[in-house]
Amino acid sequence: MKLKYFLYILGFMFLLNSCNNKKFKKDTSLSYWSSNNNGEIIFSQETVDQWNNKHPKNKVKFQPVPEGQSSEEMVLAAVVGKTTPDIYSNMWQGSVEFYAKSHVLIPLDTLKGFNEFIRTRCDSSTIKEITSSDGHIYQIPWKINPIMTLYNKASFSSINLDSLPSTYSSYLSAAKKFKKDFDEDGYVDQWFGNTSVKVVWYQRLFNFYPLYIAASDGFPLIKNNKACFNNKYAIEVFRFLQKLYKNTYFSKDQKSAGADPFIAKKIATKFTGPWEIGYLKKFKPENFEYDFFPMPVPDNHKGPVYTYCDPKNIIIFNTCENPQLAFEFIKTMIDKEGDLKFLEKTGQLPRRYGLDTIQYYENYFNKNPKLKIFAKQAKYIKGIDNCEVITEVLDIISQEYEACVLYNIKSPEKAIGDAEKAVNILLRAETK
Repeated sequence: MKLKYFLYILGFMFLLNSCNNKKFKKDTSLSYWSSNNNGEIIFSQETVDQWNNKHPKNKVKFQPVPEGQSSEEMVLAAVVGKTTPDIYSNMWQGSVEFYAKSHVLIPLDTLKGFNEFIRTRCDSSTIKEITSSDGHIYQIPWKINPIMTLYNKASFSSINLDSLPSTYSSYLSAAKKFKKDFDEDGYVDQWFGNTSVKVVWYQRLFNFYPLYIAASDGFPLIKNNKACFNNKYAIEVFRFLQKLYKNTYFSKDQKSAGADPFIAKKIATKFTGPWEIGYLKKFKPENFEYDFFPMPVPDNHKGPVYTYCDPKNIIIFNTCENPQLAFEFIKTMIDKEGDLKFLEKTGQLPRRYGLDTIQYYENYFNKNPKLKIFAKQAKYIKGIDNCEVITEVLDIISQEYEACVLYNIKSPEKAIGDAEKAVNILLRAETK
């Protein structure tokens, strides 16, 4: 279902919050919603309190995004009901183009000082990535969670790996040896890796897409309103993943209950983000050693390995009566001091160019060496294409992923080719 129709279906939801939000907007100069992540709530509240103490006549009223089935649905409902906050700091980069074309966002590059500010935070490639098809910028890059490969050091030692399996062939070879050793020892339910088998568009952002970005050095899925992913990179990613399931190196079992399979040593590797660091610190057994390395790449790959960075950005809705003031507040959230506080409170990375080399953050990363691995990876990242229907594009790829990767019904060439055809039909329909 197209997102624009989904928006209308969700329209009734705004009634649940409209009264509260109208009051919310009357008694404050600015309103601000964050995510429901506990660390971000603490960070946001402290930032707002600091601002309000310094600006008693221009206070900000803060709340996490209202509870609902998902934050995305609640934001859509608020858009329909015209009860949006002035500022929202958890907008997935892939949704911005839809909202921009719906004319509900402030073009930030029209605000005083924005262009100078964004160039101090982001390099030219990031600025190009966040620029909308109409030439305006509607989002401020804020936080990222680069996807890398988590591995159990003991499991790797048990199969005498001399080096990390950084390529498709070395990863498959390690998986084969791991499976052979455990099969010979009579173990069951032991797997070299695990990644989601759910046929939901957003799950491809954590397996297919980071592998595609790694293989292609950040090549897009969509270019000039056409699918451009029918290439050797996407085909080889499908083939690599297909082999992992075909040879039973990866499990298709997705148990939601019970012990975490990585902590329980049921799997040796996992494609994941820096959120695992805090989780493992809290729940892993004593002497359980782990680390991270980049996403596997084709055997002939040269140069640094890129990955998907799972970007969430800050926007200003056009219901805001004072967008310049909103921008001034946002700058205090993501200045040098704000980014350090964000690191300390959330364990997530600010999307700031050269983060791992800035002396101001050196002490933090020395105390958090696992997160420094991700900060170094942040030099080689990509978000998602500015495409109004990118979720539908990923949904189409997911359908072919299921047929090819999980069930071996189609060849990688056939699956990617069929996805290309379906996506191009979708994109042509959108332009009519």
